[in-house]
Amino acid sequence: MIDDGAVEPIFDDGPEENSPVISGVTSSAPDRSGQSPTLEVRNLHRFFGRLKAVNKVSFKAYPGQVMGFIGPNGAGKTTTMRILATLESPTAGDAFICGDSVVDYPDRVRKRLGFMPDAFGKYPNMNVVEYLDFFARAYGFKGQRRKDAIEHVLVFTELRKLAEKPINTLSKGMSQRLGLGRTLIHDPEVLILDEPAAGLDPRARVELRELIHLLASELKKTVLISSHILTELGEICDSAVIIEAGEILASGSIQDLLTLRRQSSGRQSHASIEMTLIQAGAELEKWLVQQPFVSDVSISQQAASFEFEGTQEDQHNLLKSLVNEGFPVIEFRGKVESLEDAFMDLTRGLTQ
Repeated sequence: MIDDGAVEPIFDDGPEENSPVISGVTSSAPDRSGQSPTLEVRNLHRFFGRLKAVNKVSFKAYPGQVMGFIGPNGAGKTTTMRILATLESPTAGDAFICGDSVVDYPDRVRKRLGFMPDAFGKYPNMNVVEYLDFFARAYGFKGQRRKDAIEHVLVFTELRKLAEKPINTLSKGMSQRLGLGRTLIHDPEVLILDEPAAGLDPRARVELRELIHLLASELKKTVLISSHILTELGEICDSAVIIEAGEILASGSIQDLLTLRRQSSGRQSHASIEMTLIQAGAELEKWLVQQPFVSDVSISQQAASFEFEGTQEDQHNLLKSLVNEGFPVIEFRGKVESLEDAFMDLTRGLTQ
């Protein structure tokens, strides 16, 4: 049960501070002129002895933006997120949440930021509403304001029917919803989500993705999210930062990263083509390898795939030639480039 016991606020507002904005590479991103970033990482370093866990990291994000933070294990993602959440101090550099320095004004940052770690503790003998009530009190919420905040989170995360359920009996999907609810209890402007979809079943992942989309598109939250499920990130993110061995390799809109991928490989136009045929064979393979723009041909009994460097008009001409040559094509399709493709081409497989 939630009571109206008074809890003193734990935050002390310091003086206002204006933060300069770092210029970024987002040529195909929405025009954000006149907007200030709600999340800005500026030349951040975090060293552990000789290990440079985070080295010269800079990026920024804006209201309503979902930014993917991707990299292999040990790349520096969680360390960066912990610094943003004021749980760790940088060796050098700084980060800003809504203009407030995580170094100089950590209490102010905590009022405006919600951090969902990849794993969080479950206290024994505590149900869902008591768990949320605990964190609402920690943020200094009192009386009706605290009740309203808890009710809002229960409704938004669809946990209202589980309000009295012990938290250590929740499924993985419901536990992740509760973790998100805890992150949202004080209505932060910036959300840092570290592997929120890890271990979820397909339905739970879709539902979580819909919640994140709603938070950004309707409530204009800034969301920084890390995940190893890159196909999923590509569906919910409008931009991404790729980090490896503690350093940023690329950042920008998803389309910018795909363009950078093509440029880094010397490809101005590129597609992976897949075909389904009534019958495929050596004759088709021999014909394809002789065609311009075609490489890496692979043939199976009723399918063929290859890389194609030409334009869409060149693709049309190739398909027309295939039909004219009498090859029994049923389906001819280009595989759309993905965030996963960009990640594989832009990273180098380095570890720290």
